Amino acid sequence: MKMDSFQNIGKMLIISGVIIALLGILITFSDRIPFLGKLPGDIKIKKENFVFYFPVVTSILISILISLIIYFFNRMRK
Repeated sequence: MKMDSFQNIGKMLIISGVIIALLGILITFSDRIPFLGKLPGDIKIKKENFVFYFPVVTSILISILISLIIYFFNRMRK
């Protein structure tokens, strides 16, 4: 293996670590983010002894955000 491939692996590990750390921070403070999970379009059904919650719009919004981040990382690499 060439040194170039080791450097690429190192960069990927650093970026992965930063992303995991940011996700950890987001999960830790997710209850303090006011709009997360309470957007219009999120499904919440309450019955007597049953609660069903599916954050459809929140999931779509997070997916778009992650896709944009990955897109910009790929553009910076080229």
